[in-house]
Amino acid sequence: MKELFIKRFHYYKSLGDKSFEQLSEEQMFWQFNEESNSIAVIVKHIAGNMLSRWTHFLTEDGEKQNRNRDEEFINTFKTKQEVIDFWEKGWKCLFDALDLINDENLYTTIYIRGEGHPVIDAVFRQLAHYPYHIGQIVYIAKMITNADWETLSIPRNKSQEFNAEMKKKFEGDELNANSSPVCFENNPEVRDDYKQ
Repeated sequence: MKELFIKRFHYYKSLGDKSFEQLSEEQMFWQFNEESNSIAVIVKHIAGNMLSRWTHFLTEDGEKQNRNRDEEFINTFKTKQEVIDFWEKGWKCLFDALDLINDENLYTTIYIRGEGHPVIDAVFRQLAHYPYHIGQIVYIAKMITNADWETLSIPRNKSQEFNAEMKKKFEGDELNANSSPVCFENNPEVRDDYKQ
């Protein structure tokens, strides 16, 4: 189970990574309007959440006293590299925490804002939360780059070819009905893993 969690989180992290690669320094800080978040601010929130939720997650509440969630929505970064460095710091914290999960503590109760959750539920919460914001990052990046955007999933008007390729690849495979409903990246490692 832990390995599947790690693979899924790596997949969603890769969507952010591949989006950042396509953006200039200025584009990381672009906002549609004053009420909208830039990619830099979304990263600040995601990584801030990760550092709070996953630092000493088995023994401390996931909403750390030193976390200022409201501050996460105010940009303090000066460069694209600072944004990426904080992104990587958050993910390292998450992956280090996931490495601590085992069969003995998977259903142990941990706390977030005083509310008890089994470890597995806390993971599921973030497996919904982080991709939600990563989807925002991808959408903003795609808007900014417009025709220069290099797709991260099935290219437009290529669905039939992709479906035929996948059908051929898994022809005769009794488990092919279990291919991921959420991951459309043409990546055999991700799709094969989902079959477990």
